[in-house]
Amino acid sequence: MTSTPSSPCVLVVLAHPDDPEFFCGGTLALWAQQGSRISYCLLTRGDKGDDNGSDPAGLAAIREGEQRAAAQVLGVNEVAFLNYPDGYLVPDLDLRREVVRAIRRVRPSVVVTCDPTNFFPNDRYINHPDHRAAGQVTLDAVFPAAGSRMFFPELLAEGLEPHKVSQVYVAMPQTPNTVIDVTESFERKVEALCQHASQIGDADALRIRLKDRMLDPSSSPELPRYVERFRRIDLA
Repeated sequence: MTSTPSSPCVLVVLAHPDDPEFFCGGTLALWAQQGSRISYCLLTRGDKGDDNGSDPAGLAAIREGEQRAAAQVLGVNEVAFLNYPDGYLVPDLDLRREVVRAIRRVRPSVVVTCDPTNFFPNDRYINHPDHRAAGQVTLDAVFPAAGSRMFFPELLAEGLEPHKVSQVYVAMPQTPNTVIDVTESFERKVEALCQHASQIGDADALRIRLKDRMLDPSSSPELPRYVERFRRIDLA
């Protein structure tokens, strides 16, 4: 099982507040503890995160605060929002430019995103279209755009030189090839998720669901092991 990234600089690009904690919070907590500098780039502020008639702007402000609190629990260094409308993400050239801008600004060796091909994570869930759009636009930004002067030359005028990412970790993958043991950081993942109070009702029920979902079937009942799975792509 893998435990550390190849570099101390990690950029996480996902769609909504709470996506990083759900998709890879245990891994991020481990990497932060081991000295990685971790930045979040959230494409939306989660303004459609409930069906109770909430004011979208007010809900977005709440969720931004929750996300910053959750990131602090995990040891994340920076949280940025691109402020696109929740639910309407499209992996077009404008959004790709914004993600390229984030990559060239942060200059990570490792980018974490999600799987754009995963429409049906299980038999009871259709993957949110924003998740799939976030994964596609991030992969398209990583290669070839972020590393080439020929793409988005207007970013050069901002002082943002091309940058080549060494590794991509794709969370919630259809076909994982990397398993990370997050038993040590499992409770920090739960604590971080509990900061998203507008989304999480019963913390004990959440803990039970996560233990069931993340249990490594090869571990023993006496010493359960919890894991997060990724598709790792080595570009260097």
